Amino acid sequence: MRDYLGMDDVGRGLSQDERYAGAAETFGAPLERLARGYEADPDLRADLLQEIHVALWRSFARFDGRCSERTWVYRVAHNVAATHMLRARRQRRRGLASLDQIALRADPAQPSPEATLSEREAMLRLNALIGGLAAPDRQVVLLYLEGLDAAAIGEVSGLTPRAVATKIHRLKAILARRFQQGGPDAG
Repeated sequence: MRDYLGMDDVGRGLSQDERYAGAAETFGAPLERLARGYEADPDLRADLLQEIHVALWRSFARFDGRCSERTWVYRVAHNVAATHMLRARRQRRRGLASLDQIALRADPAQPSPEATLSEREAMLRLNALIGGLAAPDRQVVLLYLEGLDAAAIGEVSGLTPRAVATKIHRLKAILARRFQQGGPDAG
């Protein structure tokens, strides 16, 4: 087996369901983290994750092994997440809000400034900083945090490995500075 049921298994006749099941098992946790990076609301995040899994299952009907399964999975997931974010942005522009969104606005759950910064709060801040990045930058950071190298990130994002490496270096510096300054608005 090469590359998470990748190119070597394409010729062995794995079914769409078998490919999806293997990918879901292998990439389940990274896909959850990816969804968390794109969507802060837990209910909308669950919907996004479900959309990603449906799109992933559908996509394996077309998977031909020209790229690794890992690249395929991340490409599909990021495309679904980007579409999700565009849809949410359009909905916000129209001023539409669900009942859950209205309830969240009325009762924001913000940690108190006096509370000690725990690891969980630090992760929430980091996720907020990442969530504030433009979609292409967010994609690069999330893939980097998943352990992909510049070449793999380039395959998913369409950037050259050199451009990815430069972007990662700059984004790490920006995120570190904003994190130290206390939030996403610090620049």
